Order: sequence, then C-alpha cells, then structure tokens
Amino acid sequence: MKSSQQSTWIARSLKSVWHPCTQMQHHETVPLVPVSHGRGAWLYDADGNRYLDAISSWWVNLFGHANPRINAALKDQLDKLEHAMLAGFTHEPVIALSEQLSARTDHVLGHCFYASDGASATEIALKMSFHFWRNGGKSEKREFVCLKGSYHGETVGALSVTDVQLFRDAYGPLLQQSHVVATPDARHAQEGESAADVARRAARELEVLLQQRADHIAAVIVEPLVQCAAGMAMYDPVYLREVRSLCDRYRVHLIADEIAVGCGRTGTFFACEQAGVWPDFVCLSKGISGGYLPLSLVMTRDTIYQAFYDADVTRGFLHSHSYTGNPLACRAALATLAIFDEDDVLAKNRERAARITAALAPLAMHEKVRNFRQRGMIWAFDAVVDDAAQAATFSRRFFTEGLKRELLLRPIGRTVYLMPPYILDEEEIDGLAKRTGAVFEQVIGA
Repeated sequence: MKSSQQSTWIARSLKSVWHPCTQMQHHETVPLVPVSHGRGAWLYDADGNRYLDAISSWWVNLFGHANPRINAALKDQLDKLEHAMLAGFTHEPVIALSEQLSARTDHVLGHCFYASDGASATEIALKMSFHFWRNGGKSEKREFVCLKGSYHGETVGALSVTDVQLFRDAYGPLLQQSHVVATPDARHAQEGESAADVARRAARELEVLLQQRADHIAAVIVEPLVQCAAGMAMYDPVYLREVRSLCDRYRVHLIADEIAVGCGRTGTFFACEQAGVWPDFVCLSKGISGGYLPLSLVMTRDTIYQAFYDADVTRGFLHSHSYTGNPLACRAALATLAIFDEDDVLAKNRERAARITAALAPLAMHEKVRNFRQRGMIWAFDAVVDDAAQAATFSRRFFTEGLKRELLLRPIGRTVYLMPPYILDEEEIDGLAKRTGAVFEQVIGA
C-alpha cells in the first residue's frame, strides 16, 4: 500500500511529466516509482522501500548514489564556479579533465570537445568527420556506416546511424540514409564458427562496401565490444582490429561510441584498449561524470584538430551548446577518475566480476536461458519464451516483478542484462543473483 505522499508524487508526475522512451499509457498498469533518495547501490522511495540499482540508472552510475567523494568535490566546486561559457573562456576543471583523458590514451587522442549527452557526442563526431573531409577538399565524403542493430542516440543525426526499427519507422523521413553492415554479434555464429570467425566474416562485408563507396564514406561508427541497446550483443576484439585496418586502408574515419562501454564497463577504461587500437574519434558520456551530471565529450587526433585550425571562420568546427564544459560536471568527472586511480578500480572489478559470474552460474544453466555472456561488468542472457503474447510483455513483467523483490532490472526485449555499479559487496552480489533468478523463474513460468 503506497503512502499518500507516494501516491501524490505519482499522480503529479503522470499529470505533468512526459517520461523518456515510454508509452505513457503503460503506466496505467506498470508502476511508476517515486524515488526519494539514493545510497550506495540502492534507490529508496518515499515509503522507505529500497531497490538495488542493478542497471546503474541507465548505465551511468559507477560508484553508487550519493558517493561521499564525488559529493565533496561538487560541494567544493559549487563555492568556486558553477558555470562560465567556454567560448572565449576556460577553467581549471575542463583543462584538467581534458589532460587526464588524453593521458589515458597515451596522448593519441586529445582536444576534447564537450557537450551534455551521448547523442550530442555522436552528432559532434559525425559533423567533425564530414567537416574534416570538406576542409580537405573531399566534400563528397558525407556518408556513414553503422552496424546492424546499432544504437547511437536519438537526435536526428544520431538516429541516422541507429539501426533500431522502432525509431526508423517513426522518424525515417527525417533521417539521412546510412549504410548498415553485418554485426559481429557472437550469437550469430554458424555451426563450427568461433566468435572471432563471426567478427572476421562481418569485417569482410564491411570491406566489400568500402571497396565500392570509400570515396563517399566519411566514417564507420561502432560500439566497441558490446552493442548495448541491441540486447547486449558482444563480439570479439578482432573485429575492431580488422575495422581499424580497413579504415586506414580506405581512408575512412573510425568513430568509437564508448558512451555506454567506456569508463571501465567492459573491463578496461576504454573498450578499444582490448583490441590494441585507437579510433579517430571516441565519444564518452554516461559514466564519465559518475552518473552525477549530464556530460559528454568527443576526443580526436591532432591531425583532425589541425584540419580546422585556420584564420577562416568557415573552416572552424561550427558547433556549440551553452553548457559546454560545465565546471560542476567536469569536477564530478575528475572525482570519478580519481576514484579509478586511488582504488585500483579496474583490478578490483576483475575480482568482483568473477564473483558475480560465479553467483549467476545456476541461472546461466537454466533450461530457459540461452547465450549467457559477460564482458567486464556487463552480464546478459536471452530468455526462451515460446508464447508470442508472453514474449511481447516479458520486459515489463520482469521489471514489475523485480521491484517486488527490491530489484531494479529493465530487460531489452527478452534479453535480461545486469550492469551494476562498481561497489557491490558480497551480500549484495549474492542478493542480486538470487533475486534475479527468482524473478526469472516467476516471469518465465507465468
């Protein structure tokens, strides 16, 4: 039974707020959860009920809610500078953040360009690539390549390189057409094929396209190692090495969308590190601010930066946004990077990931589970649901049942995934595994 405060918040929100990526009518049956506060891995409602945030609040929260170290950094920054325009001005947090991120690429990438959200970072990378080629006298290079099932954001440019049928059906007439090539998703392995074989086969399809259209293609954009919105489609790092080689050979840019898979989520700070390659552009958002404030950025190579460095204004990069490089957001990001270094997070995550995988072993062996997979701090499996009507409502039913067991999980179709913050203790790991299994049993048997 919800308290009057809970009920009031829900009614007010449904009357005044248009919630994202939501068919609002579903909230006639699917609960809307009014969050009062957060602590560590948990979110709490106004009645004191708690929910383990097993998806890091849409993949953004790395070190728990109300993290004391990030809180302290923001409180300190708030008394110094809340915001100043970055056109014609600069400030220490944005400088330090840019320097530290560049150092994490061994200075292969630098000159960070800032925005607020992942889709904006995608837009920036696409525009930079096109404008680079135009500045070099190759205006015909204006086409882009994305992977089947790819997702890179929901602004118009980002949707143009997003291969999700729901969005394409709704907004297709607004979008520039892009080339869609085979995904290296290891689940597509044919009999006798390894994940690396699937990756090489997908790369060969890309090569055929580049042979035909390289003179017109500006860039290939990929999510390294895991295509998250495609149901956590995981693939072998050899694909990134093959694509890097192809882009070099055919003079096409490689854009790495590390918005969801960066910041340690796949096991290394940048997912591309596992392939031993660097892209021409890398997009970061979500976890970069620890899940505290909207922040995104694009890093690129000096050769690309120099192509815009000119007295002619029209050769400069023509993009802006009022809150670019916001000091508070940058300070949250600096505090986040400090935690990575001070706590040796990547090494500890390897231990934590092994513990979580072991706890999930009984679920992985369930007769109704297929393709149990893990990369870094991401786990996923596909549910076998034979009834079409049950399959259509699987995600909503799983979410609702999870809340009853103090668990926040939000499947993508029939793919259940876990992407928890990097702070779970032994008790929380055991609880996460047991509750996920219990919810699955309930929903799959309903």
